[in-house]
Amino acid sequence: QVQLVESGGGLVQAGGSLRLSCVGSGRTISAYAMGWFRQASGKEREFVASITWRRSGATYYADSVKGRFTISRDNAKETVYLQMTSLKPEDTAVYYCAADKHGGGTFIQSEYDYWGQGTQVTVSS
Repeated sequence: QVQLVESGGGLVQAGGSLRLSCVGSGRTISAYAMGWFRQASGKEREFVASITWRRSGATYYADSVKGRFTISRDNAKETVYLQMTSLKPEDTAVYYCAADKHGGGTFIQSEYDYWGQGTQVTVSS
């Protein structure tokens, strides 16, 4: 079993930056692909970014965040990060990290086996 805990959310002005962290425990997440998803109020949860299990893992991004967000991982710290820059009000959402034991780093939510509780990001205009 893997437990995931996100942190780093908060309130930021448009154009600002935040870095989200997701720490894994229970079992090592170093062999898992990791993803970030988000859910805005009244909307479905959507893919944001993912990274495969290798230390120099391949990364994938939703078009809406490409060039602004960066996903990375530190396997020694059992942590995955999401660096968010040039934030926009439409980035406001609860952000979740998730672990995919198959390692593929897919954008498909059902492929992920473990989920965190989420952290709120609010971007003011």
